[in-house]
Amino acid sequence: MKKEFTFRGKTLEELKALNIKEFAALLNSRQKRSLTRGLTPQQAILLKNFRNDDKNIKTHCRDMIILPEMVSKIAGVHNGKEFVRINIIPEMLGHYLGEFVATRKKVTHHAPGIGATRSSASLSVK
Repeated sequence: MKKEFTFRGKTLEELKALNIKEFAALLNSRQKRSLTRGLTPQQAILLKNFRNDDKNIKTHCRDMIILPEMVSKIAGVHNGKEFVRINIIPEMLGHYLGEFVATRKKVTHHAPGIGATRSSASLSVK
């Protein structure tokens, strides 16, 4: 049996019925302050795109807080090089979009090059 999702004691349907100010009251202080100050113009455009059920939503707005009306939608969030598609699930509520898209790749090192160690400095390049 699947456990029903709740956020601060409210189901997803109850959260979708709340407006932004009422939802902000359920969040942590940083996110609450951000939402009560109002959305930036870029965030307002992004929210309008989510409300219009656009299929291909791409954004550079990594500081947008995930709201209940965004749940079960797919968004492309820019990581500095490309748009990474994320599926927004209920557990992401109250987090920023940028938290789910890493901006740095893992560095993998290989064998050292010529001159990297004392013993390889005396080797001929040929």
